[in-house]
Amino acid sequence: MDEPQDEETTKPLDWATFERVDLRVGTITAAEPNARARRPAYVLQIDLGPLGTKTSSAQITDLYEPADLVGRQVLCVVNFPPKRIAGVVSEVLVTGAPDDEGRIVLATTASTVPDGSRLA
Repeated sequence: MDEPQDEETTKPLDWATFERVDLRVGTITAAEPNARARRPAYVLQIDLGPLGTKTSSAQITDLYEPADLVGRQVLCVVNFPPKRIAGVVSEVLVTGAPDDEGRIVLATTASTVPDGSRLA
């Protein structure tokens, strides 16, 4: 289920702009439902090593239970400004892609890497 692409999203990206996106690997240390969210979401605590533990609000409830998320490494964008989402200050964006049914599948690494590792 691909989202439609517009001219802006398919325009070539220069290397300097891409390098500004800070993608890091972190380990989820806690996950709980966000009762204030209009759409089901979890509040995640993510250990990003030298960057510390950051909070994220993620709409990933279709495929994941909180207990299954703890200990899982995920790929996060860490240089967006914090954003308040349903009463939670979300400090990082957890990345993923929709499956054939539109459920978000988390982006992760094939092997364990140190928390805080930057995507190269």
